Amino acid sequence: MTATDRRFAIYYAPPPDGALARFGNRWLGRSATTGRPWKQPTVPGLDARRLREITATPRRYGLHATLKPPFALARGFEAAELYAAVAAFAGARRSFPLPQLAPGVLGGFLALRPAAACAALDRLAADCVRAFDRFRAPAAEVELARRRTGLTRSQEAMLAAWGYPYVLDEFRFHFALTGRLEPAERRRVLRALAPLAAPACAGPQPVEEICVFAQRDRAAPFRIVGRFAFAPAAELSGRRRTRAARR
Repeated sequence: MTATDRRFAIYYAPPPDGALARFGNRWLGRSATTGRPWKQPTVPGLDARRLREITATPRRYGLHATLKPPFALARGFEAAELYAAVAAFAGARRSFPLPQLAPGVLGGFLALRPAAACAALDRLAADCVRAFDRFRAPAAEVELARRRTGLTRSQEAMLAAWGYPYVLDEFRFHFALTGRLEPAERRRVLRALAPLAAPACAGPQPVEEICVFAQRDRAAPFRIVGRFAFAPAAELSGRRRTRAARR
C-alpha cells in the first residue's frame, strides 16, 4: 500500500446516538463510527439477500452526506495537517437546522433528501470544496475517464476543476441509501422504505459538526476518524466583539 492508496473525505454524518444515525446504520447494515456490522431490517417485498445487494455501495461509506468528495492527500501534506485545517474551519462556523428529510430518488438511486432548499447547507458544501482543495492530490486520468460518462458540460467543468462532477452548482445534499436500481424496483423499495425512515426524518435537526472519513485503501470501507464541532453562537459573537474592539 502506498500513501496515495489512503483517501479522505469531508462528510456530514449525524450524531452517532441519534435516531437518524441508528436508522442509517440499520438500513445499510454497518456503522461508519465503529466499523461494525448491524442487522438489517425486514423489508416487506424484499428478501434479505437483495437488501444486502442494493445497499452494498453506500454501506462502504456508512450513512453520510458528501461535502468534500474522497481524495488522496497531495504531496507534502500529512493527515494531521488536514485534521487541523478541518478543526479550524469548523470552529469558525455556526450550527444551523437541517430541513426535514424524506426518502426519494436521485440519479437512479434512493436517498434521504431535504424537503426544502437550505442555503446554509449549500454554503457549507461549497466552502468545504474550496477550503480543502489544497489537500487534494490530482485525480488519476483513469478515474476522471470513469466519471465522464453521461456528464453535462457543467459537470464536466466541475470534474476538471475539482476532481468530482457534483459540486458547487451541481451539488445536491443527500444521504445515499441504495445503489442504482431499475425503475420498478426503485418504486417498490421506496414504498417499503418510507415508513421505516419516517421516525428518523422528523426534523429539523441541527447541523453542529462535520466529519473526516478515511479509507485505508480503495478496497476498504470508509470510517469516521474525526468529528469537528462548530463553535457555539455565543463564542462566535464574542470573537466578533473582540475584533470590533481591536479596530
